[in-house]
Amino acid sequence: TGCAYNYDTALRQMSLSEQSEFHTYRKVMSVSQTRTYLAQTSAAERTAYLQQIGLVQRFQSLDPLDRDTVQSGFPRVGMGAEALLFVWGEPEYRNGDARRSAHWFYLGSSLALGEYGNRYGNSGGSQVDVYLVDGKVVGWVDGPRTDDDKGEGSCGRC
Repeated sequence: TGCAYNYDTALRQMSLSEQSEFHTYRKVMSVSQTRTYLAQTSAAERTAYLQQIGLVQRFQSLDPLDRDTVQSGFPRVGMGAEALLFVWGEPEYRNGDARRSAHWFYLGSSLALGEYGNRYGNSGGSQVDVYLVDGKVVGWVDGPRTDDDKGEGSCGRC
């Protein structure tokens, strides 16, 4: 589609360091933020935009080990809930309060989530249930997707 073509074209025109920067922030950006970011004409403008919308500050406020984890693209036990958002994006739905005890449900496999984030079209019939206690990831389980166990936080995104 035209949208995918523009996205891919914009990425190909970026240097490797710019692509790396985009990779760090893309899963916490909304669709409109992504479009605005990619529409900027220079690396300096793109970085300034990330600061303007507060993403640089969110990333910098992470624990240093969590920042390293985000840049690796794979979650780890012990990472903070905010860092998990940078790694896999917003969950499809949540049960509980991550500051106490919660389950976050992502569509797709844990391997695909690192690359693509939580996208309905990439689920392949699987989901990942992430367990959080006291704001930290304590583990996750890959399994088949079931539509009958969505919590109240389900937003029904497609």
